[in-house]
Amino acid sequence: MAKHLKTSDIAGEFGVHVNTVRLYEERGYLSPVPRSASGYRRFSNLHLEQMRLAHLALQWPYFNDKDLVQDLIVCAADGDLGMAMEMAYEHLINVRIERTHAEAALEFLERWAQGGVIDTTNRRFTIGQTARHLGVTADQLRNWDRNGLLDVPRDPETGYRTYSARELGRLRVIRMLRQTGYSLMAILRMLRHFDAGHHDTLRQALDTPEDGDDVVTLADRWLSTLQEHEERAAAIIAQITVLSRLWNPEA
Repeated sequence: MAKHLKTSDIAGEFGVHVNTVRLYEERGYLSPVPRSASGYRRFSNLHLEQMRLAHLALQWPYFNDKDLVQDLIVCAADGDLGMAMEMAYEHLINVRIERTHAEAALEFLERWAQGGVIDTTNRRFTIGQTARHLGVTADQLRNWDRNGLLDVPRDPETGYRTYSARELGRLRVIRMLRQTGYSLMAILRMLRHFDAGHHDTLRQALDTPEDGDDVVTLADRWLSTLQEHEERAAAIIAQITVLSRLWNPEA
């Protein structure tokens, strides 16, 4: 490798525009870059590895703590590798917590799908009573109904929706999956499998968009997305280790 690298060398390494490299320098994601007598940037191997960290950490899709990740990149560029590493582990913790929530929601789903008793009441509730009982809004319940997640029977005299233990159990599953990041489309896909009697493939249905889906979001494959985030968080930690060796070659 040449002693000094040009902006185009850095950009070419990561398949980005040269302006991206300049922008990262302006934002403090790279250490100050010395200039030649003619004003050209003279990047080093350290800059190359700092760019590798920034390019890795700022890849889309972003996790929920993007500000934390940006701060750790700046700390790494400033040479504060201890703080950068601490923040990287904090990011990893955040991802793992999110993944734990998603996995716990799946266990709750599977318990319900296997016939585990959740609600045993013999009462029938109005939409308002159900919303208050579950800590959601009546509009959310109507939206889930309109989107086909459940079919709520109506009182033959009043025409109003009435919710029994059967609907409450299904709603608890929907609510928990929504709270832990799964999309309405993913939940609908899974419930269609459930209603068809395919109770052993619910995890796969939640995480596998179908060919006919018009738009696929990250939340439509939430488990895979969280796994990818965790792998990236581990790669960030590894890259900070690389940078620490460049800052302290004798360490």
